[in-house]
Amino acid sequence: MLTHFRRHALRGLAAFAFTALALPAFAQMKELKVSAIPDEAPTELQRKFAPLGKYLEKEIGIPVSFVPVTDYAGVVEALAAKRIDMAWLGGFTFVQAKLRTGGTAIPLVQRAEDEKFTSRFITADPAIKSFADLKGKTFAFGSASSTSGHLMPRYFLLQAGLTPEKDFKTVAFSGAHDATVAFVASGRADAGVLNASVWDKLVESGKVDTSKVRVFTTTPAYFDYNWTVRGDLDPAVMKKLRDAFLKLDPTNPEHKEIMALQRATRFVPTKPENYHSIEQAAQAAGLLR
Repeated sequence: MLTHFRRHALRGLAAFAFTALALPAFAQMKELKVSAIPDEAPTELQRKFAPLGKYLEKEIGIPVSFVPVTDYAGVVEALAAKRIDMAWLGGFTFVQAKLRTGGTAIPLVQRAEDEKFTSRFITADPAIKSFADLKGKTFAFGSASSTSGHLMPRYFLLQAGLTPEKDFKTVAFSGAHDATVAFVASGRADAGVLNASVWDKLVESGKVDTSKVRVFTTTPAYFDYNWTVRGDLDPAVMKKLRDAFLKLDPTNPEHKEIMALQRATRFVPTKPENYHSIEQAAQAAGLLR
């Protein structure tokens, strides 16, 4: 009788263990941890993410938390180490994340604006009107790992025959797009470069004096930002996330604030192949080892 009971108990335990192993990762997931490259001030990143985080919580049915990082490399490492599940990356940081994770990082969506992104070169010096006028001047990029604040501007400077470290008096890295504007406005740099979206936002909000600081040239278009997930995230979660982003509509009153803060007209699917040109530009600029 006891043996019979043990056999049934063991069968029950085995069935329970098999069921537990068969449960999808989504059922076991207690929280979706999200981060973003610190391309703007930390308070601004938190402000931009708050309504989006609440929306995603509702759509995927689990809590969503924002995990701030201090630098671009921190986001790449956090994704590779599985300390976060999803990240807002620039094109270059996606390439770095892809390489760091052995090709497993998956870009889910990007804004329609990111299919044709640009950078703005700015100055407060009336004598600077073109790339040629930058020779012998002090210059500020954003973060060394920024696509729009460093990689692509450097690539276009090289295409124009200018090597920053050789042709500029000094080269500084401000760390963020809004900081680059501050560098130029304060005279810490004669010129600088930042992403077009942040420049437009700063102008619209009156945070830059355009009678003093102006754009003197804009780069050709390239692919940039995307939302990337770690490769071993449950496919069901990925689908819910992708669908949630694709449903966002600025004409919907419930979505209007989210889209305004994300500076997006809509989100569109993306794929790793979209960032091949970014990887090639990074190799040409000597920024990938």
